[in-house]
Amino acid sequence: MKTITDLLTQRTSGHALDQAFYNDPNVFKADLDAFHYRDWLFAVPACELEKPGSFVTHKVGEYRIVLVRGADQEIRAFHNTCRHRGSVICKVAKGHAPKLVCPYHQWTYELDGSLLWARDMGPDFDPSQHGLKPVHCRELAGLVYVCLAETAPDFDNFADVARPYLEPHDLANAKVAFESSIIENGNWKLVWENNRECYHCGGNHPALCRSFPEDPSVTGIGEGGEVPPRLQAHFDRCESAGVKSQFFIQSDGQYRLARMPLNEGSKSYTMDGAPAVTRKLGHVPYDDAGALLKFHYPSTWNHFLPDHSIVFRVTPISPTETEVTTKWLVHKDAVEGVDYDLKRLTEVWMATNDEDRRVVEDNQQGVDSPAYTPGPYSPLQESGVIQFTDWYCATLAERMSPDTLAAE
Repeated sequence: MKTITDLLTQRTSGHALDQAFYNDPNVFKADLDAFHYRDWLFAVPACELEKPGSFVTHKVGEYRIVLVRGADQEIRAFHNTCRHRGSVICKVAKGHAPKLVCPYHQWTYELDGSLLWARDMGPDFDPSQHGLKPVHCRELAGLVYVCLAETAPDFDNFADVARPYLEPHDLANAKVAFESSIIENGNWKLVWENNRECYHCGGNHPALCRSFPEDPSVTGIGEGGEVPPRLQAHFDRCESAGVKSQFFIQSDGQYRLARMPLNEGSKSYTMDGAPAVTRKLGHVPYDDAGALLKFHYPSTWNHFLPDHSIVFRVTPISPTETEVTTKWLVHKDAVEGVDYDLKRLTEVWMATNDEDRRVVEDNQQGVDSPAYTPGPYSPLQESGVIQFTDWYCATLAERMSPDTLAAE
């Protein structure tokens, strides 16, 4: 029986991970403890919490949370469990409520989490000591992040880097045109590994490849080589127009931003490459500015285009199940059937998500075989995958306690 520490130290660099990293319950628990219960996680676009009383619920591992916009317009997050006897308070995925009321005994909370009313609790009961437990919550240029840790890691450095990239997309004036949630029967790391390369794209993503380049520099640039001159020219053109675009990756590799060109003649993720929305979201000056690609491990990758934006959220469910939620954002005043056709807006990534689900599930089934041994990544095509697995292993090793449970 190997411990997780053994698995990390015996890992072969540049190769896929040992089977236990993809299906062992103890490794999965270690992942939740080391990453999802500790890091900043993307939750929702702020536009979903449109007005005071708007709320959205989310579940991360064993934690249930609710995000709500208060009367003061501030977005806050709380543990979605009543301070009386622990019942879930908000039971639906999203909604609107003037107060948060527990369905069990009707304890009633203000939108700022303070306890407003609790019936027949006696003279010694102090409502001020029984407000909802807060969850760290920050909004960044229209994107809402949460952190479940008691003490949250720094958020400001990420925000300072990302804000100038995001501001031209004006997500504060967005609305969700459509959303999709699917369960991929694969480990969350296989979902990420698949995202971090396009080695598989030509054989699996015919719709996406009409606009998205099958170019390893798009997923791997800066993680294993210099910026090609044609990409640097694209960055320079966009930056000269005031649109932050230059490749940036954090020193430890947790997040990356770069505005990448699409295929020649393509302006958006549509079957013909033409813009999907006539009423643009944001003020990117060039229709052919490509897509701002942003990832932030362990919870989100994003594509921000000149006409609309797409945000993705990755949530582990079990060692071999992962929820992938996708939301298409358009200008709040864009009218379906007038400014955009919903099928045309969504069909490329609806197809791509389902194709990714299939390849991840095939990958998981093969990894689960007793015959599986980790094979080598392609240094030419999969530098992004190497970057992710190196980040994952280094971060897990740093954050694990010495007495981590053994992996079966």
